[in-house]
Amino acid sequence: MLLQAGPQGFPIFAAGVLGLLIGSFLNVVVYRLPRGESVVRPASHCPHCDRPIPALENVPLLSYLLLRGRCRGCRARISLRYPLVELLTAMVFALLVWSQGLSAMTPLWLGFGAAVLAAGLIDFDHRIIPDGISLGGLAVGLVAVPVARHLGGQGYGGALLDSLLGAFLGGGLLWVVGFAHARISSGLGRRFPHWPEEGEPFPHPRSLDYWTWFPGLGFGDVKLLAMIGAFVGPLGVAQTLFAAAVLGLLLGLGWAAVTRSFAQPFGFAPAIALGALAVVLLPPGLLPI
Repeated sequence: MLLQAGPQGFPIFAAGVLGLLIGSFLNVVVYRLPRGESVVRPASHCPHCDRPIPALENVPLLSYLLLRGRCRGCRARISLRYPLVELLTAMVFALLVWSQGLSAMTPLWLGFGAAVLAAGLIDFDHRIIPDGISLGGLAVGLVAVPVARHLGGQGYGGALLDSLLGAFLGGGLLWVVGFAHARISSGLGRRFPHWPEEGEPFPHPRSLDYWTWFPGLGFGDVKLLAMIGAFVGPLGVAQTLFAAAVLGLLLGLGWAAVTRSFAQPFGFAPAIALGALAVVLLPPGLLPI
């Protein structure tokens, strides 16, 4: 399939270059979106001296190397995270084209990769997942994915059913886990740092919080997995949840080692994002489900 777009390897290289550009934009999204700021205006600027960054100093990866990781204006250090996100996005884009080939689904897979990366990074920083990513991605998955799969030869009805079942199963599985945990915790009188808030009673069935506010699991995770399910279908979402559970354990142990505490909060979205990418990128049958 890669040969259809030109010499072998060129589509993968082009996807990697596109990933560098999108990765640069993701850095803006990850920083501004959870703060309620526009991702378009103002233009990129140094967070230390507020100096606008001209286009020649904003070339993904290359500018960081040429500037030796410092702002040209105030000489403040530029976080290494910026080029790492650009490089990670480039790798994910290249791997998506390598594993999935070229089809009507290609732009959707690239958007999917960017969305889960952004969700994982924002959740790592702020322990929230913006609805613009999860619900926006869910809408794309339910509307555009069946059409793209139909263009690729799958029946539209079957493709739509796959997306619907994947979204329902993805969101439903995590919701059941969170809801059951919340009800058991409530019955035992347990309290968590964020549930309920100090001085507040446990949520009542007549309140929305009773159905959507859970200890140890944000409702954003539920919406994110529903979005993922709309892209990967029911089997893929089950595999994503399995991979995320394993990766979450490993990431949690690593985070505990870094912070030297098992009590430090740790978002689940990074594990979900990596699990979803593993399902899409790894050969079929490699995961045990």
